[in-house]
Amino acid sequence: MTKFTTEQTDDIGDNHVGTSSDTPLRADAFNMSDSDKIESIKKDVTSILNTLGLDLTDDSLKGTPNRVAKMFVNEIFGGLNPTKKPSASVFDNKYKYGEMLVEKNITVYSTCEHHLLPIVGRAHVAYISNGTVVGLSKMNRIVDFFSKRPQVQERLTIQVVKELKKVLGTEDVACVIDAKHLCVNSRGIRDIESSTVTSEFGGKFQEKDTKREFLDYINMDTNF
Repeated sequence: MTKFTTEQTDDIGDNHVGTSSDTPLRADAFNMSDSDKIESIKKDVTSILNTLGLDLTDDSLKGTPNRVAKMFVNEIFGGLNPTKKPSASVFDNKYKYGEMLVEKNITVYSTCEHHLLPIVGRAHVAYISNGTVVGLSKMNRIVDFFSKRPQVQERLTIQVVKELKKVLGTEDVACVIDAKHLCVNSRGIRDIESSTVTSEFGGKFQEKDTKREFLDYINMDTNF
């Protein structure tokens, strides 16, 4: 593993640069039970709030460490746990649908791994069947699973495509994500208007005409 100086790691984080297409997890990441993790994080959050000078005997604050700990483990970082990965059953493409299938405007709620602030946006996912299809809701669930962990948007985009390639047994998968990063919007440059767009195109989606068709579908007006 490459070792960086404190100055280099600060620079990576401030510039929102990822270092791996896989989520960086330790080998012992799941040796501790979820309940034990909650208790440990609860103590850590208590220490942070005490250090900031907050009065944790106040009725509004005294439950905050426990709420944050449960939120981290069970909700916003629940996608770290491989047992929570959605099962994605595939089916034979009996109706012989041969065009691309696009699931657009999938809600993305994730967390920037550099400042632990929200990433909020939309994912657009597509594939071309090579004989199997997957339920539409499973595409949403795959996006949600990989979103629920500390992330960088580039990695999230790649992970969604890699998972669908594996599930469907085809390289013909694409994903585009357009999201706002609160680490950019609410701190640092504090630009509330900007958003970040990332894409990953596999197989036929790397061809100019197929890529153009997918992007045209994304831009279609589907407000009902």
